[in-house]
Amino acid sequence: MRSIAAPTRRARPTARPTACPTACPTSRTTRGNPTADRPRTAARAGRRRGFTLIELLVVVVIIGLLAGIVAPRYFGQLGKSNISVARAQIENFGKALDQYRIDTGSYPTTSQGLQALVVKPDGVDKWQGPYLAKQVPADPWGRAYQYKSPGEHGDYDLLSYGADGQPGGSGENGDITSWDSGTAPASGK
Repeated sequence: MRSIAAPTRRARPTARPTACPTACPTSRTTRGNPTADRPRTAARAGRRRGFTLIELLVVVVIIGLLAGIVAPRYFGQLGKSNISVARAQIENFGKALDQYRIDTGSYPTTSQGLQALVVKPDGVDKWQGPYLAKQVPADPWGRAYQYKSPGEHGDYDLLSYGADGQPGGSGENGDITSWDSGTAPASGK
């Protein structure tokens, strides 16, 4: 009687690296075969492509926190810089007004205004201007400076009403004046 032996499994040949750039007919490897590699590569690329929703939400929260911390400081500095610009412009107007007074003997009247520093007013003979290199600028908030001569606080009053455009206020809404910055000469009355 014949003994029945258990069937032996035939060992699968292992894939050997080949020198062929594409699959060789004698090789069982699919290395280099674009068609055979596509499903495996696409599956891996699908897992690696993009960010998860959680990752995006974490990034958005971090950006929001940074903006919440930085924005108030930035805008606070912006308001302070507008006040500094207004003070510097008032100081420059004061120098131009003083030069106007030296040349003509008096400051421009309220009706002549700051335009007298750029354009010769009617009836002024000794005008040697222009006393400003450019047109009279608006204040940093886009409104005209207020000029009055003779002034209540000196020979002239020159002011900006600040960000709110209203008399009074504090901080960025406060008035920026020639008499507070020390540019207006004391009244000779």
